[in-house]
Amino acid sequence: MEILGLLLVPIITAGICVFIAKHSISKYVSIAGSFITLIYNLILNCAIYSNQTLEGFHGFFYLDSLSILSTQIVTLVGFAAALYSAGYMEAELHEGEFPEKRLRWYYFLFHMFIFTMLLVCVTNNLGIMWVAIEATTLSTTFLVGFYNKKSHQEAAWKYIIICTVGITLALFGVILTFHSAKSAPGEIGYALNWSNLLKVADGFEPHLMKLAFLFILVGYGTKAGLAPMHTWLPDAHSQAPSPISALFSGVLLNCSMYGIIRYHILTSKCVGPAYSGTLLMIFGLISVVVSIPFIMIQKDYKRLLAFSSIEHIGIIALGFGFGGMYGIYGAELHAFNHAIVKSLLFFCAGNLFLKYKTRDMGNITGAMKTLPVTSVMLIIGAFAITGTPPFNIFTSEFMVLADGFLSGNLLSIVFSAILLVSIILIFIGFIYNMFKMIFGVPAVIAKQGEANKFTVAAMSFLLFFILVVSLYVPPLLSKILHNIYDIVRNV
Repeated sequence: MEILGLLLVPIITAGICVFIAKHSISKYVSIAGSFITLIYNLILNCAIYSNQTLEGFHGFFYLDSLSILSTQIVTLVGFAAALYSAGYMEAELHEGEFPEKRLRWYYFLFHMFIFTMLLVCVTNNLGIMWVAIEATTLSTTFLVGFYNKKSHQEAAWKYIIICTVGITLALFGVILTFHSAKSAPGEIGYALNWSNLLKVADGFEPHLMKLAFLFILVGYGTKAGLAPMHTWLPDAHSQAPSPISALFSGVLLNCSMYGIIRYHILTSKCVGPAYSGTLLMIFGLISVVVSIPFIMIQKDYKRLLAFSSIEHIGIIALGFGFGGMYGIYGAELHAFNHAIVKSLLFFCAGNLFLKYKTRDMGNITGAMKTLPVTSVMLIIGAFAITGTPPFNIFTSEFMVLADGFLSGNLLSIVFSAILLVSIILIFIGFIYNMFKMIFGVPAVIAKQGEANKFTVAAMSFLLFFILVVSLYVPPLLSKILHNIYDIVRNV
């Protein structure tokens, strides 16, 4: 029932918000719904900590540690984004960017987006997972084009076309997985249920399974932002409202990667981990390297954050590709760390846009004097996202790098060396661009102060988790990460 509650609360919240015309009411309904969803997820966290797996509705729902980490990211960032939306959208409303009645559809789509991502993580059926990942595209296309301007509409069309092509390729992967499983001995039961497939994956037809994983990697990798299928991501992130950009970068990419990892586990059991692991390493490294020049010469701060997301999804893929204890543990810890840090940075970007009405970094200087709280958060976030010690991302990046160097595999060692050089170059470009905006004499005269209390509260909420995980990994999170290693290695 807790799993059902986790899914029903966002749907109910979306249904209530669509009938509320006043933003002064709908924002509190949105926050309350997101908070209740977060509480449901905490209950499920404790259940997974005790039982390791949960099933419901005759095996339709299935939760293990891999699922619960993903739902944890969805609900944490979802609550923060709902809190931030209350302040950000109110500021935009007061400036006449859209009519108040349109906000009811913003909150409706916002919570339907949360629902679809949670469904990706809790469904046992790989076919339903495919439907849910496609549903995330449908629920967010209108959010990308929310402001109804030409640039936003172009980004929305690019997003839906590229991601639909990708999800179509992923459908071939689902079909090929089904046909590959037909050669396995014994009774599969519900043929597309992941828990059933895992039991007989060593009997899959290996050539079909290899082809299936390739389709899945390219298909879901498009939605995850892996290069070279990433081209929709910078446009969608930069044009969407900042709370949605945070959900895109912090949550949506992780949900798509979650789907890839489920198939990586099946493929590894069928043909060994080398095939799918090598592909993950290749696409991961390409993603990191591709992001370097765009971060170094970027002029739009939201696109800068978008290309940073491509880098970090690449690091996560590399961690799973290396495949050791440190790599898998570090990759999933990195998914959590990146989600909360990048969401904080997108909230800071939203505050900059509210104050300066531009995304051009060349037109912003001296933000420390006009937005002191946001600027401090931006400094912390910039150092954290670039893997500077002692922040949380340093720990997860170090673990991924260590696993590559210690693997004894020549390809992994070479990839780790290239990754290390890439991280240094990205650090230089990212910090240089950010600090140009934060320090110096203000380019324009703007009233000092933050947008409102909601935006500050949302950033403070995420900062708390960043600082906690920077100091140590809480036992509950650490236990879940160790369990994920056992799941991925099929121990």
